[in-house]
Amino acid sequence: MTAVTPPLQPLSGAEEAVVRALGRVIQVLPRVMDADLVREQRLPLNEYMTLVNLSEAPDRQMRMNELAAACFLSLSGMTRIVDRLVAEGLIERVRCPEDARGWNAVLTDAGLTRLEQAYPAHLASVRRRVVDHLDGIDLARLAQALQRFGTCGIDPTGAQGEPCPESE
Repeated sequence: MTAVTPPLQPLSGAEEAVVRALGRVIQVLPRVMDADLVREQRLPLNEYMTLVNLSEAPDRQMRMNELAAACFLSLSGMTRIVDRLVAEGLIERVRCPEDARGWNAVLTDAGLTRLEQAYPAHLASVRRRVVDHLDGIDLARLAQALQRFGTCGIDPTGAQGEPCPESE
C-alpha cells in the first residue's frame, strides 16, 4: 500500500519574504564580508575562517579533512587555501601522528598574529553587515532556527547528510 502525501501548501506572503531575504543573505553576505576583509586586511574571508578554526582547535591543529568540513569546503578547496597560507608562513603542514597517510594543518605563531591583526576588521564587518540590523530580535531563538535549518540534510563533505525532521 502506498502512503498518501498531503498536498504542498503554498507559502504565505511572510514565508515567501523570509525565503527570498534568506536567499539574498546567502548570496550577498559572504561576498561583502570578504570584500571588507580584503580591502582592510588583504585577507580573503575563507583564509580568515581557516585561521579562526585552527586557532580554536586543540594545539592549534586539525586534520585537513576536518578543517575542510569546519570551513564548509571541499578537501581540494581547503588544500588550495592551506597551500597559500603555508607559502605565507601562517600555517604548517605536519604528518598526522595517528595516521602517517594523513596531514594536519597547524597554525603558526605568525598565523595567530595575522589572525589577531585581521580580527578588528572582521568584527567591524560583522557588526555593520549583520548585528546592527538585529535590534529587537530574540538572538537566541534566531540562532537556534539558523542552526536547525543550516545543518539538517547537509554534510560539509558534499555527501547526503541526515534527513531533516518533519515539521512540527
